[in-house]
Amino acid sequence: MPSRLFLPSARQTNWLLIVGFLALGEALYLRYLAIEYATVSLACQSGLQTWLCVAFRTVIALYNNGVFGWVAVGAALLNLARPSIVLASVALAAAAFGLVLHNAGLAGLAAALLILSLARPAPAAA
Repeated sequence: MPSRLFLPSARQTNWLLIVGFLALGEALYLRYLAIEYATVSLACQSGLQTWLCVAFRTVIALYNNGVFGWVAVGAALLNLARPSIVLASVALAAAAFGLVLHNAGLAGLAAALLILSLARPAPAAA
């Protein structure tokens, strides 16, 4: 009997779509309406204390250390070793943030590992 590949159920696929699109939307929002928008960027850098500026400073700190890419690669590697909807969700969200916020090398690798994890045999049922 051929081994069955890891394939998320319909509910899990819907969850992954929601997580992916929300992460992508938030990353696009932060990039184009906070980081690259000069008025908001200068206001946040001058010390404005709003939720957008807190998110701005957090994203800049995480970006400078490549956290989005490394988290995406780590979660994707763990998902490749042991497929899980939680690991796939974390890797997908971090990869979306990494691709939009210029951590594209590692985030692209994570996306490739996520695709590769779909070709991995499913774990044996207990």
